[in-house]
Amino acid sequence: MAEKRYLKWYNKLGYGSGDVAGNVVYAFLASFVMIYLTDTIGLSSGMVGTLIAISKLFDGFTDIFFGSMIDKTHSKLGKARPWMLYGYIGCAITLVACFAVPASLGKTAQYAWFFIAYTLLNSVFYTANNIAYSALTSLVTKNSKERVQMGSYRFIFAFSTSLLIQTITVGFVDRCGGDAAAWRLVAIIYAVIGLIINTISGLSVKELSEDELSDTQTSSTEEKYGLLQAFKLLVKNKFYLMICGAYIFQQLYSAMIGAGIFYMTWVLKDKNLFGQFAWAVNIPLIIALIFTPALVGKWNGMYKLNVRGYILAVIGRALVVVAAYIGSIPLMMAFTAVAAFGQGPWQGDMNAVIASCSEYTYLTQGKRVEGTMYSCTSLGVKIGGGIGTAVVGWLLEFSGYVGTKAVQPQSALTMMQFIYLWLPLIFDVFILMILSRLNVEGANEKIKKGKYFAHDGDLK
Repeated sequence: MAEKRYLKWYNKLGYGSGDVAGNVVYAFLASFVMIYLTDTIGLSSGMVGTLIAISKLFDGFTDIFFGSMIDKTHSKLGKARPWMLYGYIGCAITLVACFAVPASLGKTAQYAWFFIAYTLLNSVFYTANNIAYSALTSLVTKNSKERVQMGSYRFIFAFSTSLLIQTITVGFVDRCGGDAAAWRLVAIIYAVIGLIINTISGLSVKELSEDELSDTQTSSTEEKYGLLQAFKLLVKNKFYLMICGAYIFQQLYSAMIGAGIFYMTWVLKDKNLFGQFAWAVNIPLIIALIFTPALVGKWNGMYKLNVRGYILAVIGRALVVVAAYIGSIPLMMAFTAVAAFGQGPWQGDMNAVIASCSEYTYLTQGKRVEGTMYSCTSLGVKIGGGIGTAVVGWLLEFSGYVGTKAVQPQSALTMMQFIYLWLPLIFDVFILMILSRLNVEGANEKIKKGKYFAHDGDLK
């Protein structure tokens, strides 16, 4: 029997456009905040990395907090959309603040300014917006194919935006003057664009009623649980922990690729290559996302597709390392594209996997925790991306890098090679290991068929 359809093409397209807004923040911040602070403002990369790492201490609490708040929200707009819409206003303001460190302040005050703006952006506003946006996958449709399609639309927009941001930002800043004021102006423009598109995206879909989301026999049961119980529900779900791990490594990977601006500038001696490599990363991802829904159907689920995709990704990244050491930039780009194509399916069906993960909690624990479950996306972005940026700062500082110098020591150049070439390969291997065990669809089917049974909230 065919599943009921809930969405029109324009609903999926409107939803997906929300990741334009998300990546106006994330791609801009992840790729350029470190080089802005070190090379333009003159701050220490190691100190910036330390502040980012300290900021991450707030993230675990706020992710689960906002996820729980979404689950408890009841409004005319639904559970998630109010947090998505209003949260982005704060995202826009704090994004500009991160790229508007006053030159008139002393160094200590400049570090404090950045730390406060960065922490508010990541731990509060981006958290509320991103968890809510991700949770909509479960709240606007119960159709598994539509969820995969929503994920594909979403990440097509995400990678297209990342491609655009990474391609044009360096030249855009240079045309605006190349100084601190130029970075601030670009941040303002990106923030306004993001605010407009986020609003359009949030209004393009409508959440299902709570009765429709619930099974008929449980629709009258109201989930009431506190923050501690929400946390316990998450850690009892092994698949949630796996998704968190995969997402964190994925964002660590992205942070290292974002640090390619240093590699292109100082090792390859052409910062404009960063934009060209962005094409090699994002175009194959977009192509893979287009085919992901069909491949999920062909291979009867997401598990095999994700594992096979990341086998290809690992091979591709290994060949990037080989091409770099033989000095062939064209081969580096080609193998970068191969790796990105392999990563595409997981990007496209990840939200659907999380929806299955939420179903696993319902089947085994009897609780619906869509909002809390999607905290893994925001948690992964902030911990993986934030710690990744921090690690880049620490490693550059350790290697003797000083952004305001005209020439960097060989130790710094060697470190840039390690960051951009070897660490992405290592992180891809870790992701493959996790995905090889992340068969939540299979676990759900076994439960439904009675091969396992739930008792007292535990899977037996």
